[in-house]
Amino acid sequence: MRHLARRLAAALAIFAAGACFPEPDMQLTRDQTAIVPREVLFGNPEKMGVQVSPDGSMISYVAPVEGVLNIWVGPADDPAAAQPITHDTGRGIANYGWAYTGAHIIYMQDLHGDENWRAYSVNLETGESLDLTPLRGVQARFQEVKPEFPEEVLVGLNDRDPRLHDLYRINVTTGERHLVLRNGGFERFVTDSDYKVRFGGRFTPGGAFELHRPTADGGWELWESWGLEDSETTFALFFDESGDTLYMQDSRGRNTAALVAVELATGAKTIIADDPRADMDDVMYHPLDRHIEAVAFNYDRKRWTLIDESLAGDFEYLGEVADGDFEVISRTLDDRTWVVMYEQSDGPVRYYLYDRGAGVARFLFAHRSELADLPLAEMHPVIIESRDGLNLVSYLTLPVWSDVDGDARPQRPLPTVLSPHGGPWARDFWGYDGMAQWLANRGYAVLKVNFRGSIGFGKEFLNASTGEWAGKMHDDLIDGVRWAVAEGIAHPDSVAIMGGSFGGYATLVGMTFTPDEFACGVDLVGPSNIVTLFESFPPYWGPRIERWVARVGGDHRTEAGREFLLSRSPITYVDRIAKPLLIGQGAYDPRVNKAESDQIVEAMVARGIPVTYLVYPDEGHGFGHPENRLSFFATAEAFLARCLGGKVEVIGDDFEGSSITVPVGAEHVPGLAAALLSGG
Repeated sequence: MRHLARRLAAALAIFAAGACFPEPDMQLTRDQTAIVPREVLFGNPEKMGVQVSPDGSMISYVAPVEGVLNIWVGPADDPAAAQPITHDTGRGIANYGWAYTGAHIIYMQDLHGDENWRAYSVNLETGESLDLTPLRGVQARFQEVKPEFPEEVLVGLNDRDPRLHDLYRINVTTGERHLVLRNGGFERFVTDSDYKVRFGGRFTPGGAFELHRPTADGGWELWESWGLEDSETTFALFFDESGDTLYMQDSRGRNTAALVAVELATGAKTIIADDPRADMDDVMYHPLDRHIEAVAFNYDRKRWTLIDESLAGDFEYLGEVADGDFEVISRTLDDRTWVVMYEQSDGPVRYYLYDRGAGVARFLFAHRSELADLPLAEMHPVIIESRDGLNLVSYLTLPVWSDVDGDARPQRPLPTVLSPHGGPWARDFWGYDGMAQWLANRGYAVLKVNFRGSIGFGKEFLNASTGEWAGKMHDDLIDGVRWAVAEGIAHPDSVAIMGGSFGGYATLVGMTFTPDEFACGVDLVGPSNIVTLFESFPPYWGPRIERWVARVGGDHRTEAGREFLLSRSPITYVDRIAKPLLIGQGAYDPRVNKAESDQIVEAMVARGIPVTYLVYPDEGHGFGHPENRLSFFATAEAFLARCLGGKVEVIGDDFEGSSITVPVGAEHVPGLAAALLSGG
């Protein structure tokens, strides 16, 4: 380990010298492709979240109204006639659906990203919006929305106990609320089409999971349980229309999780679909009788396995309508009309309305039409072998000018951004990725590695991450970088790491555990201290704390556990930071409390280590306001350009309307101080 004084001198020299990498003889090739504006990539989409009404007469989508996302509704045969039916002027609305009255839209919204969601209903005839859960500091969760009860929805509320969600039936027309179940300690429930609670699930010490079912005397009895090894890959999904068959994702007795049907009367289990390389990723079922029609698996790309052969003609036709991977995202109750979404990596998401009777899919619109005429880069699935022999499904995006023959290899090594995903029990997918397009357009290779612990690749791959935060999980990321260097993709001295949530933690780990591997880092809402992270979880995460303790490998409630967690926390090794670091944080973040960023920034400042810290007082775990997204990515772009030498779009008015504050380090990012004075 180098002496701290030498590290400080090196860090200060980096900031004083301007662009620290690449070396003069490795300067970026100046291509002829135009800069894709940040506004196009990170501003509001034109339209998204398309749905069809239960009777097929109308469609709905989310689109801006005076710069704020709202819900629009119009005739299915004339989408251009759609009008906004909500008029939010704050964070906007993204999460919504149709009530089965056919005359109401229901949606969720929180305040400043605090995730205390409220449920609302909009009457399409009167335009009136009704707050279904008018409770301050309470989180609503939609449990079930079923056609059997068109005027009611089943909602979980933690109004009685902030740790537990009780279940209520709420009338979407009047807001009248009736208690269905008082939660006695369950993390989740499984309900049927009659809004009857059939199972309650909870984690136990050690990370095992139990499903209990209610008894006739009002109690609960254990139905089934499974250990830590299956707790992330086995869970109940939904019931068929009869309520006699439970569909589950199940990895017990196997590696990859299959879709399984369980006959409750006999306990008999039938595997409906499985794949030797990937867990079940998605399921398509009939809207009324809920029989299984198709199951998707996603190893490197999404692929459907057809179960109901009566849909063979539909799938064959839809596979030829447009490029990319398709998914049926909404359908009418009579199943005659589908909304189909097509995703590709080098173009916008496209939406079609498919008339099954006529056998014709009609193009509706793209989520960002401007992308269609811009020089976007293709995302390439690649398989990287880890040092201990695991296959890491990864995705590589290169600047379009650097890969003229399309072989996923640049003409010469490029400055590179490693972008670890959040979660960590999540994954990266193939498809359109605004951040990857932004970075590639600025001249960087972009590498996304599904490190061990990523979901979808079987339980053995996931369980290989237990106890490996900042250990083998980080080794996988380093192995990805070294693969990219060996393949002539990345210049070894010009690699940045940039991620959010767990990806932000991975960034801080990269800057502290392997400080010589990265030229700089960008951390968005990343935890710096696992002990304080666990202690600051919102109350309603309480029932799942045993899962976190078991998976991460240390119990913050014991001295030995705290010692282990601190040994895997970047805050413990802050003295090692020797490269430029940019940190972004939302003040209302309930998942990764602002204190996680505050404490590492304060520790760096106390030691004289340069850092730039962006705080958004009206954001949570990520940025809902497009103005804030633009200001963050404008800052990150200038930061990366100074470090890696990529192209830069001038900041311009990207700070207009943003709540950005910079408590520390504005002087370290070119143009940031001036932008704060002129546009913040």
